[in-house]
Amino acid sequence: MSAINDSQYHVVLFPFMSKGHTIPLLYLARLLLRRNIAVTIFTTPANRPFIANSLRENSSVSIIDIPFPENIPEIPPGIESTDKLPSISLFPQFGLSTKKMQPYFESELERLPRVDFMVSDGFLWWTLDSANKFGFPRLVFFGMSIYSSCVSRAAFEDKLLFGPESDTDPITLTRFPWIRVTKRGFDRLTTDPKTLADFKMLTNGSMLKSYGVVMNTFYELEPVFVDDYNSRHGEPKGWCVGPLCLADDGPEKPNKPNWILDWLDQKLEQGRSVLYIAFGSQAEISTDQIKEIAIGLEKSGVDFLWVIRKSEAELGEGFEERVKGRGIVVRDWVNQWEILEHQSVQGFLSHCGWNSVLEGICAGVPILAWPMMAEQPLNAKMVVEEIKVGFRVETSDGFVKWERLEKMVKELMEGEMGKEVRKNVKVIADTAEKAMEENSGSSWKTLDLLIQEICDCPNKVAEVLN
Repeated sequence: MSAINDSQYHVVLFPFMSKGHTIPLLYLARLLLRRNIAVTIFTTPANRPFIANSLRENSSVSIIDIPFPENIPEIPPGIESTDKLPSISLFPQFGLSTKKMQPYFESELERLPRVDFMVSDGFLWWTLDSANKFGFPRLVFFGMSIYSSCVSRAAFEDKLLFGPESDTDPITLTRFPWIRVTKRGFDRLTTDPKTLADFKMLTNGSMLKSYGVVMNTFYELEPVFVDDYNSRHGEPKGWCVGPLCLADDGPEKPNKPNWILDWLDQKLEQGRSVLYIAFGSQAEISTDQIKEIAIGLEKSGVDFLWVIRKSEAELGEGFEERVKGRGIVVRDWVNQWEILEHQSVQGFLSHCGWNSVLEGICAGVPILAWPMMAEQPLNAKMVVEEIKVGFRVETSDGFVKWERLEKMVKELMEGEMGKEVRKNVKVIADTAEKAMEENSGSSWKTLDLLIQEICDCPNKVAEVLN
């Protein structure tokens, strides 16, 4: 506890049990440590090693693990992360079960020195009750684009999702008349709508009663939507403190496969541009679709690095041998930010999870968008239509034939459209860097203001919470 005692303030971080939700909060931890703020991170035993290894150069961080619930219906024993779920449709049950961690969480809080504030994931709705019980403000970590939040809300307010239109009919938003959406762009995520509705009601209700919302974005990226979000009377303020991937060195996995970087170095020496392909750890892709992707990549002739899960290994007989030398397949977790930053990587075929979008933008790499679930279709829409740093894969009922993929991959890597979006993303990458500049960037100053308001103005905190 000496690091806490030596620091001016003390902040608790509690990420949700998913790498995509954890990594941004580890970046936030670095930003707090650079301000001499003590940080305590809560997690579970199975997730602790990843966090500990990611922050191993910051030994002053205190990590506390508390038991994950057992005997959750439909979820196999030992699973403590959504990355390991047998199906993403089980996500709501997984999320609801975390409530059982609350007694252990509060037992540990009793032992901690004074906490100035907490940032917990929006899915951990029950941590608000714990914060109130112990008398410190809770901020919600919001890992989505503000664009997707505002567009979703606008569609809901217009009751557009419940009208007579088909799933593919374009609908104009009253609040943002230049935006047209379809019902298909609002994914239901699960086959159990009641469980999902219950979970959303809890998380949304908790967010509305929290002190504020910490957002992994920067004002200059989506100013219209940040202003719209913060114009809602009576709702917690959104604080743009990102892109968090630009905070110091990104989280690393121990014994990372350096051969990947060696291979990329070779491509750079050869003057060859590389397409990076990754669809996140949650999306479920059929064997037939995986094989179509493999054929499309083989036919395209481009150099590529494709990260897939072990369960998606059916690539077609002889594929890896035929593309040897210009394409590699990685069946392991990788440091995506490190790959995207490599100079040889000049294109990103992505599912458009928000972390991936931000990392692509910040690395100056244009995106070929292939959204698959949750708010990803809205992120893809933002990428293509709002900020124009990529374009979208053509699908037919969600399936992509290899011919279409081959065409779009070649356009991104070699075509005129690819050159245009590559130019656009470089400009936005520069803006992102400036937003995170120490002392002068918009996001840096926003985090300073947030800390100052909470830690130095307790009367202001009380006023907001009451």
